[in-house]
Formats: sequence, structure tokens, C-alpha cells
Amino acid sequence: MMNNEFANYSESTFDSIKHIDNYGNEYWEARELQIVLEYKEWRFFEKVINKAEIACFNSGREVNNHFGVNSKMVQTGDSIRKIIDYKLSRYACYLIVQNGNPKNKVIGLGQTYFAVQTRKMELTEEEYEKLSEDEKRLYRRKQIKDGNYLLNKVASKSGAKNFDKFHNSGYRGLYNSENAGAIAKRKGLRYREDILDNMGSDELIANSFRISQTEQSLRNNNINKESEANNPHFRIGKNIREVIKKNGGTMPENLPTPDWSLKELEKEQKRKVGTL
Repeated sequence: MMNNEFANYSESTFDSIKHIDNYGNEYWEARELQIVLEYKEWRFFEKVINKAEIACFNSGREVNNHFGVNSKMVQTGDSIRKIIDYKLSRYACYLIVQNGNPKNKVIGLGQTYFAVQTRKMELTEEEYEKLSEDEKRLYRRKQIKDGNYLLNKVASKSGAKNFDKFHNSGYRGLYNSENAGAIAKRKGLRYREDILDNMGSDELIANSFRISQTEQSLRNNNINKESEANNPHFRIGKNIREVIKKNGGTMPENLPTPDWSLKELEKEQKRKVGTL
């Protein structure tokens, strides 16, 4: 059993560098984690990050959703230079400490700290298959929320300013020229009701793939013009649509709209809890 000194140290060590973004999501910055894990040089720590990214990919998860590139400008002496940093999810931190130097005592602390909540947040394939359709929808919707946050950050750096136009480019590619408004109208939604909250799990999976692939494309191609940022979003949406068609799948616009939106499901869950 872990003694109190060990528990307090692990909590104070890793909680002290935890950040919360504007959407309430927790994350850690790699440069800060490097110091805590006692890596004196970034080049050595980055090798550990690369191993963790491979482990993330091999686990079937979207690497970009957990290892967000976060470049920043720092002052060294009289000059300012650009350095690479990462915004890491709890799961990314967990993989990093699993691949870290076991001789460092703090690595063991990190393995304990990050493992507990990560196990609660991540689902195995077997666990996912046991979920109800509504539970799968909630799970996929959370993934899209995280993915869109990273996509918006990268798109902004790539020159996107009109985000309605940017996101509609992706929808038009995936939904055969339908934008968000047209999708909402077809689904019979109320004004300003979120279309993503009114999709089934299969439709959410297609959109999650669109989001992650666009984010990766923008980052890898060094795009810095708004028109050039919108074009790959449309192209990737269209490519995914073509793959669905080629494999004999159901087109996104032909998938059924659930009877309950996710907002309604969440309200119902809270109501049931309140009556217990």
C-alpha cells in the first residue's frame, strides 16, 4: 500500500503542473513534465514522447487527440526563438511515464498517478462493444469535442478566420455538398441545435475521422492561408465519403437521426439521479 508521503508527493508533483483549457479539459505541457520527470535535456525526453506516440497509435487511438503540438516562443539571452512543445492528455502522460527511465523514482510516481484516472477514461474494444448505442454516442461525442479543440487551434495557425466556413468545408465534402445548416434542416432540428448532438455513433465516427485527418493534414503541410486551410477539409471529407461508398457503407446523410439528442439524454440522466 502506498504510504501518505508517497501519495502526497505524487499528487502535489503532477497536479501542480496540470492545466485546464477553456472547455474544462485537463492537459499537461511536455516541457513542464520533462522537468518533473528529471530529464535534463529535451532531446532525450522527446525520444520518450516519440515512443509514447507509437504506443498510442498501436493501441488504436488517435495520436493527435492526445499529443497536440504546441509550439511557443521563448527568450534565451538576447534572442527569441521558437521551440516545440506538446499539450498532453492524461493518457499521453501515462504512456510517457510507461516508456520513461525506470531508474528515476519520480517515473514510478507518475505511473501510479496517471494510471488510475486513465483507466477510468479509456475504454478497451471489448468494453466499448458492451456499451449501449446512447453510451457509444456520448463516448464518441467527447472524442469529437477534444478533436475539434485541437483542429481549431491548428486551423487558426493555418490562417482560418471564418470558422463556420472552415467547418462547413468539411461537412460539404462528407455530406455531398450539405453544410451544417442543411444537415440540421434535414434532421428537423431546432434553431442553433447542435447537429453533432443529434448523430448516432456511426455518423460520429465518420466525423471524428474527418476531424483528425484534417488536423494532421494542416499541421504536416504548413498551410498559412484561409483558402488553403478550407480546401483540405473539403477534400478529406469527400475522400472519407468515397471510402464509405467503396466499402458498401451507408452514406452519412442516410444514417438515422436518434430520437433523443445528447443534451436531452444528459438532462434525463441528471433527472434520474436527482430522483434516487
